Amino acid sequence: MMLSATLLTLILAAPPVDADVVLVNARIFDGSGGPAIVGDVGVKGDMIVGVGSFDVANDPQRIDATDLIVAPGFIDLHNHSDRPITRPETRLNRNYLTQGVTTIVTGNCGGGRADVAAYLKQIDESGAGTNVAHLIPQGSVRREIVGADDRPPSPDELQRMRKAVEAGMQAGAWGLSTGLIYVPSKYAATDELIAVSEIVAQHGGIYVSHMRNENTRLLESIDETLMIGREANLPVHISHFKASGRAAWGLAADAVAKVQQAREAGQRVTADQYPYIASSTSLGAMVVPDRYRSTAAFKAALADPETAEKLMSRLRQSIETRSGGASLFIASYRKQPAWQGRDLASLAKQLERDVVDLVVEIQTNGGAAMVNFGMQEEEVRLIMQQPFVAVASDGGSKVPNDTVPHPRNYGTFPRKIGRYAIQGNTVTLAEAIRSATGLPAEILGLPRRGLIKTGFVADLVVLDPRTLIDTATFEKPHQYATGVRYLFVNGVLAIDQGRVTEKLPGRALRHESPATP
Repeated sequence: MMLSATLLTLILAAPPVDADVVLVNARIFDGSGGPAIVGDVGVKGDMIVGVGSFDVANDPQRIDATDLIVAPGFIDLHNHSDRPITRPETRLNRNYLTQGVTTIVTGNCGGGRADVAAYLKQIDESGAGTNVAHLIPQGSVRREIVGADDRPPSPDELQRMRKAVEAGMQAGAWGLSTGLIYVPSKYAATDELIAVSEIVAQHGGIYVSHMRNENTRLLESIDETLMIGREANLPVHISHFKASGRAAWGLAADAVAKVQQAREAGQRVTADQYPYIASSTSLGAMVVPDRYRSTAAFKAALADPETAEKLMSRLRQSIETRSGGASLFIASYRKQPAWQGRDLASLAKQLERDVVDLVVEIQTNGGAAMVNFGMQEEEVRLIMQQPFVAVASDGGSKVPNDTVPHPRNYGTFPRKIGRYAIQGNTVTLAEAIRSATGLPAEILGLPRRGLIKTGFVADLVVLDPRTLIDTATFEKPHQYATGVRYLFVNGVLAIDQGRVTEKLPGRALRHESPATP
């Protein structure tokens, strides 16, 4: 088809691009989920100034991207680096840079920094390897105002929580998160969550939830999340979407259908997922009744014979639902580092002890971080294929040490894109990249990020599809991913020819509330 004279004139008249760097002859996935194009990407300062075919006015640095993939920098919607991203030893966020991540979202699961303004200011002043967006952690806010008690807030306390959320949104938070299996977040009733979410809605934010139950009451938990969205009139987002525990296997399809039905009815609801069959949290959150999760409460319960008997019975029941402890691996336990990486069942057998006795010892000594194998691979694949599900790590900034954490801290994004898309064909490459870029930006409402378009911020990753893979395993998790050749964070090379540059170009990203004058 011949071009019109007007269109041809516009193309020919397009002025040359002034660029600092041009990625040449790249296979460009723009983050929208559409097919790749072959072309160039120009960067000037912190902005994308050219995409596709364009002339260059000056003599920029040219990076040959032949046979490489250029995509928007990955956005991790679910990250727990609230403290690590402010510490000298971990603020570089190397384990995420090497995955291709340029932005992390903190404040998840209702925990983390409630002082939004101070937190974002600290990032601005000290720098970070990646950009940081923040959610107001409902559990932290509740703890500051109500405490850790299992009770509803007084009218005055509820108003104070609403004011705290108001202040957090005005300071630049992108929404509110809950962790409804954790104390004290879980003590909030649905009407309380609606009341604080109403403030988030007024500022154009999102409600993000680690739901009350991801096991046999998964569908009920989704219902509550949807109700909060409807009643408070804001988008809702399900964290680490899964059917967890053998008793829940088979529920993933029903959970997906419930979300799809709500979306088809016009509700704004999305989810994220880490592409593994194991989860990770504290031992207490997995097996200890709520009221005894603190070390002091646990010890006090053991001191009373009648209470101790009931507690031991509950612990044994919880352990039995987790394959007698065989599915529970110790990720971090400072009292006995040699136990790290061991599952409770085999460790108890070796030590000639009862599994419950081990749990009691660990909890008495302050608890441990655990990895729990509780999902079905088929359901993991089903969930990742949904167009409303973003990929997210649920991890945090780490450096190698003697702990044995979940490998998602080092491998989430290359695993989804390299292992499940390029190697496994579970999802298409375009869909996998969208789940890490355009979709999370859309979910959060991040402006001018998540897509490769002229005028957007130059958060870019250059991948080698032949070598992109997660190398971290459950046995050896402190292993960096491979395949990221170049990474631009706000136009600055954070990875250059596969080498981390040690620069700190990340910024605190603040939500601009429509309610702010």
